[in-house]
Amino acid sequence: MSCTIIVGGFFGDEGKGKIVAHIAMKDRPVIISRGGVGPNAGHTVTVDAHAYGVRMVPSGFVYPDARLMIGSGVLLDPRVFLREVEALKVKDRIFVDKRCGVIEAHHIERDRGSDHLSKKIGTTGTGCGPANADRVLRVAKQAKDLPELAGYLADVPLEINHALDAGDRVILEGSQGFGISLYFGTYPFVTSKDTSASQVAADNGVGPTRVDEVIVVFKAYPTRVGEGPFSTEMAPDMSKTLGIEEFGTVTHRPRRIGTWDGEMARYAAMINGCTQAAITGIDRVDTACLGKTKYSELTEKAKRFIDAAEKDIGAPVTLISTGPDIDHIIDLRSEI
Repeated sequence: MSCTIIVGGFFGDEGKGKIVAHIAMKDRPVIISRGGVGPNAGHTVTVDAHAYGVRMVPSGFVYPDARLMIGSGVLLDPRVFLREVEALKVKDRIFVDKRCGVIEAHHIERDRGSDHLSKKIGTTGTGCGPANADRVLRVAKQAKDLPELAGYLADVPLEINHALDAGDRVILEGSQGFGISLYFGTYPFVTSKDTSASQVAADNGVGPTRVDEVIVVFKAYPTRVGEGPFSTEMAPDMSKTLGIEEFGTVTHRPRRIGTWDGEMARYAAMINGCTQAAITGIDRVDTACLGKTKYSELTEKAKRFIDAAEKDIGAPVTLISTGPDIDHIIDLRSEI
């Protein structure tokens, strides 16, 4: 049995998609299943210089032999889902839990039409908050209620637990970041549910005793899209001087850039039960690290950064991203 959960440790946009894709290709899981809120989080996976932006399909789709699933705790926008299935050609291997809540057009209208949500909180406008509210009120539709999803329905917890019983590898992929968790983040500037590893397990119907590893992904230079506190945020002029300018995968809004936050990393690692950490963007710490695949090839400046981050996190840094492509990574997991 091997069940690994991968979640974000800052405000999202940590590079979880790239980490999931790498682990999927390396570990060859039987199932990759997505937890999290819904299509309000976009994951980017770059293969051979081609960037794929996914909002519903798990980022591990790049591994062709895995069955892809969306857990019952996730909100499903059928329009986004079906569009991605077609574009990525995964129709024959993706499944949706029949109990997923459905985002309807009126949810998106309510989200975008609310001054509180769209302006004060700065939501993505994808309808997730209103859809989760309707789910709590027990008036939301479920995936099993939509004829166009009939061919994709499954009991995802049953599939995952059967795979674990058989000794197969499973990856549970989170979305969003710890800093915007409804329970632990910078409330009220948060998303509409928890984003921790415990929630990702619950979203997929996996009990805590079945989880072997929790990999928390941290970004060397944290970013945040939308409103809310950001204690290490730097002025835009400074981030541009450093050559760091990013835009959200879903909203295309400019990301706010900050410096490493050791206190937040430590707290996120504690709440998530971090067993291993991933650091992305080390090439931003030192451009000489771009594309490196061995730890020995990193500069002393980068190594000092990783050593300090590891002390903050309190768990070994086993994955170091050195660039945007799926192959730009140093994997030290076999050394722990």
